[in-house]
Amino acid sequence: MHRSSVEASAADFAACRALLREGSKSFAAAALLLPARVREPAAAFYAFCRVADDAVDELGEHAPPAAAAAAVAALRERLARAAAGAPDDSPVDRALAHVMAEHALPRAFIEALLEGFAWDAEGRRYETLPELNAYAARVAGAVGATMSALMGARGPDALARACDLGVAMQLTNIARDIGEDARRGRIYLPLAWMREAGLDPDGWLARPVFDERLGRIVARLLDEAEVLYRRAGAGIPMLPRDCRAAIQAARLIYAEIGRVIARRGFDSVTTRAVVSPGRKAWLVLRALVRPAAPDEEREHGAAPPLDEVRFLVEAAR
Repeated sequence: MHRSSVEASAADFAACRALLREGSKSFAAAALLLPARVREPAAAFYAFCRVADDAVDELGEHAPPAAAAAAVAALRERLARAAAGAPDDSPVDRALAHVMAEHALPRAFIEALLEGFAWDAEGRRYETLPELNAYAARVAGAVGATMSALMGARGPDALARACDLGVAMQLTNIARDIGEDARRGRIYLPLAWMREAGLDPDGWLARPVFDERLGRIVARLLDEAEVLYRRAGAGIPMLPRDCRAAIQAARLIYAEIGRVIARRGFDSVTTRAVVSPGRKAWLVLRALVRPAAPDEEREHGAAPPLDEVRFLVEAAR
């Protein structure tokens, strides 16, 4: 680690933790399983991402590309100042600057997230799975890479597996939120898949209902996520021992969301899949007892990164 010349106070980090608790109860709960040495910098990272996401959200959905580009350009400048050790006068910026210097955190990871936020503001749609993976790499793979780096697992295989987990989680989010997204006028499913199934994307969006055709698309997306969850399992032993249970728990709980969707016949339009508190507790216990799976380690440990996340893995070098 590098010693930071940026002063960040206990109050700065407390402000970041408050943003984390208010903005993501799931992330905050999972973070409790992490050691304090990772939990605090992760809160600073999350807080900056939360502030950045809110700044882009203020533009409203389907903002003109120029407006989204200007907002993200301003955020990139703000990030550059933090990376240079001259953060804006804000608790979040000071804490992030300290973390970036202390952990030699690649700026490219956070820039990728900002780009993903811009794509959302533009209302982008994704024709193919690789295009969707490119989006997921930015809004979730970058989070996995950042968390891996903060834990101290910076090798290319560890980062590739961390990105696998992030992308898998984002694909699960998309599968779970189809109805909610449609009611906001958004489609994240690969449009080519919809047409292949006999669904016109715009026609369906005008009247979002569930049928067997959509169910097959959801099942297909969850199959893609499951492959990545298995690959991600091989990265757990690459993490420090005191971090493995937290990441394994997150992996198991998110994969379980997909199984809940499957048990409901892949209908994510009329209902939203939720993992019960009791089931979450069981999965956390399972992660604590067995944080790594040797079979997955042997099968997937050295698999090449997805093409869409390769830029993140290379940024860490």
